[in-house]
Amino acid sequence: MKKIITRFPPSPSGYLHIGGARTALFNWLYAKKTKGKFVLRIEDTDAARSTKESVDAILESLKWLGMDWDEGPYFQSERSGIHNEYIEKLVDCGHAYYCSCTQQEVDAMRKKAKANGQKPMYNGKCRNLGLKKADHTVVRLKTPDTGVTVVEDVVKGNTAFQNAQMDDFIIQRSNGSAMYNLAVVIDDLTMGINTIIRGDDHLINTPKQMMIYQALGADMPIFGHVPMVLGSDKSRLSKRHGAMSVGEYRKMGFLPDAMINYLVRLGWSHGDQEFFQRDDLIKKFDLEHLGRSASMFDTDKLLALNSKHIQKKSPSELADHLLYHLKELGIEAQNDAFTCGIIETLQPRAKTLVEMAEAAAFYYKETIEYDEKAANKFFTADSIEVLKQSASGINTIEAYTQENLETLFKQIMKNTGLKFGKIAQPLRVAVTGTTVSPGIFEMLLALGKGKTIQRLEAAVNFYMK
Repeated sequence: MKKIITRFPPSPSGYLHIGGARTALFNWLYAKKTKGKFVLRIEDTDAARSTKESVDAILESLKWLGMDWDEGPYFQSERSGIHNEYIEKLVDCGHAYYCSCTQQEVDAMRKKAKANGQKPMYNGKCRNLGLKKADHTVVRLKTPDTGVTVVEDVVKGNTAFQNAQMDDFIIQRSNGSAMYNLAVVIDDLTMGINTIIRGDDHLINTPKQMMIYQALGADMPIFGHVPMVLGSDKSRLSKRHGAMSVGEYRKMGFLPDAMINYLVRLGWSHGDQEFFQRDDLIKKFDLEHLGRSASMFDTDKLLALNSKHIQKKSPSELADHLLYHLKELGIEAQNDAFTCGIIETLQPRAKTLVEMAEAAAFYYKETIEYDEKAANKFFTADSIEVLKQSASGINTIEAYTQENLETLFKQIMKNTGLKFGKIAQPLRVAVTGTTVSPGIFEMLLALGKGKTIQRLEAAVNFYMK
């Protein structure tokens, strides 16, 4: 069996969006599963719309998702010499020809055909004239007049196209640049691409591309056209459905593994399993279970998966991702024991890394700003006495453990006659500035003995002023 070689060929006219990321993922996973090769090619021949900013954003998004490529990135704009070499080959062997018809002439042909109840198309006027290359000529491929071209599709099944309904399409413009269908075929052919998984919006191009392969006497790749991703209302996916660039999802606090998990489930299944780790996906992915029906994007499902991936990761794995979001809040932190301890207190409840970063911010602050309502309600004469005893008691604890903290607060409850609920909230406000936080003991342990004492004493001083 040949080594599987897949590819992802984005156009750099914008950022990497959900549909493109899913296409890249299917190709990447299949290459990984089969120990094949995944090629990245930037299709930047539309100079007016292609930008370096878009190229950089696409590369950055793929790297963030962890989709590494084995070859590339190749740039289609740098391959015109190769395209033209194959165009000349097609002309020399009689499978293509020069055409001098103007756009006005072609429009007239189409108008006449339509008036006669026929499909509006080029009528092949220059097909057998043997014209030579000139400044104003284009190159057209000679397509079959009869029969059918059958796209054998591993996802959609066979689709037949009547050859008589397809005109001799242009493969090279008059300025010498290759048309999309020709450039794609030559790039795939010369890069050894033998498996093409892409959106079914490309299906209309496939018979034309197959004709170019046939004209060159080249082996046909495997084609798989996956249905588009739709919004919740079953219309084309757009921003109003929550679909944004991959980079935006990173900024919103999603983990790359959660995005990978969610994207693969938009069109592929493995029984009823919903949650997948990356290695598990590589092991189980196949083309046979790519779906034929459109998938619908659901932000709530993505959030639920993200929460589960957050819970499943170790604190040190999460730390590398969390640091990015802490930095966005102006917090410089390290992947160390302190940060990992903080993550443990927040991990069970966080749905996104942004949520986690915002909840973690108080741990890193040098001074705490108190919520005015919370301070007025919970900083009283009685509670300040509790904070004093807490600071003093913690200072005497040698082993700063939950067991010793529990023993201390039982003694404070006995001393003051207060239930723990009356003690916990003033403590929480003193340490965090608000009334919401992780559990008291896990929070105090994560904060550390020194910082805890410092904040309790600061709250006492705040009240005494």
